[in-house]
Amino acid sequence: MADHTTTTSAVEPPNQFTYNPYSFTSTTSSPGPVRQRSTTSSRTDHGDEEVKLSSLIRTKTKSRLVHVHHPDIEPKEDDQVSIDDDLPDEYKKLSYSKWTLVQLISLILIIGFLACTLAITRFRNKKMYDLQWWKWEVMLFVVICGRLVSGCVIRILVFFVERRFLLRKRVLYFVYGLKKAVQNCIWLTLILIAWQCIFDKKVKRMSYGKKVLPFVTEIWISLLVGTLVWLLKTLLIEVLALNFHVSKYFDRIQDSLFNQFVIETLSSPPRVEVRNEDDWVIAGLPSQFKATPRSGDKYNGISIDQLHKLNQKNISAWMMNRMMNAINTSVLTTVDEQVQDHVNGEEDEIFKRITNESQAKVAAKKIFRNVADPSSKYIYLEDLKRFLRDDEALKTMRLFDEAIETKRISKQALKNWVVNVFRERRALSLSLKDTKTAVDKLHQMLNVVVGVIVIVISLLILKVATSQFFIFLSSQLVFVAFVFGNTCKTMFEAVIFLFVMHPFDVGDRCEIDGVQMVVEEMNILTTIFLRYDNQKISYPNGVLSAMPIANFNRSPDMGEAIDFCIHVSTLAEKIAKMKEMITSYVEKKSDHWQPRPTVVVRDVEDMNRLKISVWLSHRMNFQDMGERWKRRALLVEEMIKIFKDLDIEYRMLPLDINVRYMPELTSNRFPSNWTTCAI
Repeated sequence: MADHTTTTSAVEPPNQFTYNPYSFTSTTSSPGPVRQRSTTSSRTDHGDEEVKLSSLIRTKTKSRLVHVHHPDIEPKEDDQVSIDDDLPDEYKKLSYSKWTLVQLISLILIIGFLACTLAITRFRNKKMYDLQWWKWEVMLFVVICGRLVSGCVIRILVFFVERRFLLRKRVLYFVYGLKKAVQNCIWLTLILIAWQCIFDKKVKRMSYGKKVLPFVTEIWISLLVGTLVWLLKTLLIEVLALNFHVSKYFDRIQDSLFNQFVIETLSSPPRVEVRNEDDWVIAGLPSQFKATPRSGDKYNGISIDQLHKLNQKNISAWMMNRMMNAINTSVLTTVDEQVQDHVNGEEDEIFKRITNESQAKVAAKKIFRNVADPSSKYIYLEDLKRFLRDDEALKTMRLFDEAIETKRISKQALKNWVVNVFRERRALSLSLKDTKTAVDKLHQMLNVVVGVIVIVISLLILKVATSQFFIFLSSQLVFVAFVFGNTCKTMFEAVIFLFVMHPFDVGDRCEIDGVQMVVEEMNILTTIFLRYDNQKISYPNGVLSAMPIANFNRSPDMGEAIDFCIHVSTLAEKIAKMKEMITSYVEKKSDHWQPRPTVVVRDVEDMNRLKISVWLSHRMNFQDMGERWKRRALLVEEMIKIFKDLDIEYRMLPLDINVRYMPELTSNRFPSNWTTCAI
């Protein structure tokens, strides 16, 4: 019996073929968003190698609900770094500017004049505008040297804050980050106190400036209030930005830096040949934070031990900023094979940078030759322990899905992992840069709002605003709300979408309104996507906030379904054998598929065919859509071979045909699937 088998997909139509793992997925587009035509290349497209079919495996696709955490390498909550490890050198030194020198000279001169005035009886009772000279000198001292005094107050505050580490972690960053604003607040407070103590009680008895002095007092108060409001605005933005970066990017940054450490360590000589593994410092950091791989200065770099101890609860703002700078200002590097001959040479002679996927594949081959035994085709745990500590070697093995079960790493898996690390590092860097730009834009937007608030408060303090003014202002506010109300609503929704919801990052493959696209750029008001044909599509963030968004990159290992039909008369033994062979093939491909696929007979159609489905799970999600279709195609080809080997095919129901005319035969050939016999 000869039949024909048809194979179809239950997940996506067959014409949705993908050739670019980042951006090409043929789907049906939908109208609505603004489409941009650009002659520039994508930021996530660097070279022709990304247009080819990719065989990259995403290594971190486990769901939190099913992923087993390993406490032996998880950072503990009470792990804390040294209190000076994350304090930049610029804040450990005393720096003097030209204005500071002027203030110091003025401080010395004014104190000298004040001492002379108080010491000499003739000058002590001298008056100017009904006030003694020494009072004018005190006021001049506060106005000119007040910022210098406020700087000393900040340093005293820092001294006491540094005594308690927990308090230091939460406060010190903002004390330094808002140093100028805090200085201005303390300075204006000192001026206002001095002004009130010297002038306020003397106004009634003075013959000069009875109307001017109260107005000056109100000006000082309005300046102080405006500075305080501005300080609160800046502090709020800094706190929200820090919490956002820690909650959304800390884990990814920590993983990326650990992956960089693994790549550099595995490309260098074994541990027994180096002086001290604890001397490792992240390469590519800015010069003020960087040390050479053999420096051993734990204050100038982020050591691997320090990186292991960090988590979202004990990370300080300084360290978070340094980790972000390490991602933004550095690239993946491998240690040159001749590093032992260049210990005292330049950094470029020691490190080889990975700037594209081709270099990542070359680096993976060099790492495999450096780590694996010359007679072995795999890397084992014992090989990793020659370069890494036991806990680091175990953690490295867990980065490879196939190594969890087979306890070994193949050359192909290592290459896939290195390229995937490069892609993740590039996407993370772009995400951090876009986020920084969005925070700066948010600063500018709030500057306008806070500026208006400060002006209104100042008018109230100066008693310039009258009832008529407020009536006029309220009428203008109604007009502004009518014109810009929808714009303000859109901006608010966009900010909430970007900083609170945050459903994707740069490089993530998403499905929106039935169209699969890759996130190209994130702005505070819009997000730019790349469609399957690399067409740029811009969506307003306010619109995206009301739409369901499927994120493939954040999904766990995803499932696959393959449907096919066979004839109803197929023997049960053949069906059982077919299930066994399909299951055997899937379990042999353990690097592609999860074990124990499900093969079920789902239905009987038209009384002549059985509908059978194969349900199985990938060891990846569909972020790399090209790899998904490649693996599926290999499985379908194997299934076709199984059908042919078992002679399982599909045939149509017999039909009654009335033949009225039969032309003469002009050929003695028969179709290939006809059974003929010689006469």
